[in-house]
Amino acid sequence: MQAPLPGLRTGHTPAHYGFDVPVLLRRFVAGPRVDDVVGVAGELVTEGRLVALEPVPGRGDDAAAEFAALAARVRTAGLAPSCELTVPVDHLSRDAVLDLARSGPAVVLAGTPVGVAALGADVPDAGVVVPAREPGAEGRCRELAGRHVRLVAGRGADADLAFVRCLNVLMAADGRPAVATSDLRLIAIAGERAAWNGRSPDSWEHVMPYGVRTAEQRRLAAAGLTVRVAVPSGRGAVVATARTLVGRA
Repeated sequence: MQAPLPGLRTGHTPAHYGFDVPVLLRRFVAGPRVDDVVGVAGELVTEGRLVALEPVPGRGDDAAAEFAALAARVRTAGLAPSCELTVPVDHLSRDAVLDLARSGPAVVLAGTPVGVAALGADVPDAGVVVPAREPGAEGRCRELAGRHVRLVAGRGADADLAFVRCLNVLMAADGRPAVATSDLRLIAIAGERAAWNGRSPDSWEHVMPYGVRTAEQRRLAAAGLTVRVAVPSGRGAVVATARTLVGRA
C-alpha cells in the first residue's frame, strides 16, 4: 500500500466548493476532490482503521464519473482492500452501480428498499445500508441477515429500541453486521450482543463518522475491534454533513 499523500487536504476553499466552508465543518469532511479523500483514507488505514467512502457530488456534477474516478484512485493507491464505497442506488444508473461493484473496492448499497432490492440479486456480495428508524427495518434485517448489513442508528428512544431489535437479529445470524452509531450506549450494547453471540472481533465492525468521537474510534481499534470511518467527500458533502449534524443536535 502506498503511504498517505502529504498536503492533500487543502481543498476547503470557495474555489473548490463555490462558497466559504465554516472551519467547524472542515474536520468532518475530507474535501471536494478525489485526492482529498484518498489522502484521508490513507491516514486512517495507516492508523489501523478501515474506511467507508461516501462521495456526495455537487449539483450539476457527473455523479457516475465521480464515483468511478474515486474507485479507480483508491485502487491505484492500494487502499481498496481497506475501503468500502457507499453507493446511492437511487442516484446512479443500474449500469453504473454494477460497474462499481465489479471493479472494486467493495460496495455497500444505500437507498430505498425497493431500489436496493432491485440490485441485490445482481450484486449478492454487496453490503446493504439499513436505517433502523425506517418502517420495516427489523424485517429487512431478517431478510438480509446472512449478508453484510450496515445498521444505521436514528434519534430518540423509539429509534434506539428499533436499533437494538435489529442488532439482535444481525448479531445472531451468519452475516457481517456493521454497527453505525457514535452513541456510546449503543456502542456498548453492540459489544455486549457480540459477546453474547460468540462473535469474534473480525466478524463485525463499528462504523463511525469522520471527525466524530475520534478518541473512541482509536480506543476501540486499540482494543482489537474493527472500526470503519465513514468519510464524506465531494462538492456536496459540506451541505449534507451540516444537515446530518443538525439532525444529531
